[in-house]
Amino acid sequence: MQLPELIRPLSVKSIQGSVDREITGVRYDSRRVNPGNLFVAVRGGAFDGHSFIEQAVDKGAVAVVGEQAALSKRATAIVVEDSRAALAQLGATFFGYPSRKLKMIGVTGTNGKSTTTFLIKHLLERANQPTGLVGTVQYEIGERLLPAPRTTPESLDLQELLSQCVEAGCRNVVIEVSSHALSQGRANEIEFAIGVFTNLTRDHLDFHRGMKDYFEAKARLFESLRQTGTKDRKAVINIDDPYGQQLVGRFGRDLSIITYGMGARADFRASDFKVEMNGTSYRLDANDKSYLVRLPLIGRFNIYNSLAALATARAVGLDIRNAVLALAKAPQIPGRLEAVPAKRKFQVFVDYAHTDDALLNVVKTCRDLNPSRLILVFGCGGDRDRTKRPLMGAIADQYANYAFITSDNPRKEDPEEILRDVEAGFQHKNYEKVVDRKAAIARAIAMAQPRDIVLIAGKGHEKYQEFSDHTVPFDDVEVAGRALEEHPVELSRHGS
Repeated sequence: MQLPELIRPLSVKSIQGSVDREITGVRYDSRRVNPGNLFVAVRGGAFDGHSFIEQAVDKGAVAVVGEQAALSKRATAIVVEDSRAALAQLGATFFGYPSRKLKMIGVTGTNGKSTTTFLIKHLLERANQPTGLVGTVQYEIGERLLPAPRTTPESLDLQELLSQCVEAGCRNVVIEVSSHALSQGRANEIEFAIGVFTNLTRDHLDFHRGMKDYFEAKARLFESLRQTGTKDRKAVINIDDPYGQQLVGRFGRDLSIITYGMGARADFRASDFKVEMNGTSYRLDANDKSYLVRLPLIGRFNIYNSLAALATARAVGLDIRNAVLALAKAPQIPGRLEAVPAKRKFQVFVDYAHTDDALLNVVKTCRDLNPSRLILVFGCGGDRDRTKRPLMGAIADQYANYAFITSDNPRKEDPEEILRDVEAGFQHKNYEKVVDRKAAIARAIAMAQPRDIVLIAGKGHEKYQEFSDHTVPFDDVEVAGRALEEHPVELSRHGS
């Protein structure tokens, strides 16, 4: 692509050097630059891309975009006000605005995003609509499954993924849109057709300046829908959540809104629900009709996730009855109350719950299953919001018969200090601290007796553990499976 065509959408402050350039690609990581590329210098939390401009030019970058007045004398230098905004615009232009060729469905909220996106994709594909997925667990492009280094990719990478979805024949793409991504402009230049809001509870307050700032970040998804100016843009909103009610009040006059929840005002309303070990059922009232929904996922929170998916299916134009039938065949979402295969008389679950609200939801769900005891293994991530740690400890203290406080992803923090923060929420002595996560899981499983539930929370689908100077492979499901195999004597003695 010719440089003038590529930079046409940008608000350029100045250009130094020739614009008669053929651009072979756009990069923001100097290590990935190839000859003929345009390099965008983006300021990040740990690094400033402006420091790597000369390295990018050494590797063949012929043009540079950045915010500083003097960028480079060896390449065409294009100065802009905001490099992040420019990166999104350049990505969309270079890859041919792929979101315009797809029905884009964005899901935002604190909890439930991954499950909701999986369910939406399932319903669309059962209706013969090939659908891509971008989210926390993985990226799905046609038949390809890719690891997900972050929930919402950087804007340039996201545009490339969307272009691959177009090439793979996808009609829709459903994407988890994180508050970080919305704040940092990673979802800029994505033309969403539908925005979905799940809920808002305490999380990421190490990044946001409080709940109001956190909420405003989420609201940007719906502001982008409003700014498109077309009447077919729709919002699917959990009206049981007070922040969802605020969204309805703010955007109700400009967007077509479908609400869901358990209250009488919801357009998609659940009632008469029943939670069992093999799934959940409930009555759905929508569009003046009633349906019996059977969902092979456990828990009240999954009722909300499935309501969001059904309401989104309706927003896309699918038949509700067919969507309800399709839900009965919904897949297990990795790390979301995932049962660890084991021929035992007790059950082991792995769940991603890493906030106080998510932990409360999942322990309540386990309690709904009426176990003899609930044994909980959990921790809190390092270098993240410390205020939720004692809150999670208090939830474990109240709802678990016994808890093992252990390491999650300590990152650069002292694991012992994190555990002490969590311990502050306990009032009883129904817990012990085991820093080594593998050992904590093994102890919990060795303790289990018939009709107990062992819940391993915090990491879910993750297959690694982050420490200050290294990352190690770690999969809760695999570790729990090995612990089940390695304790035959204890398990047998307890009646398995």
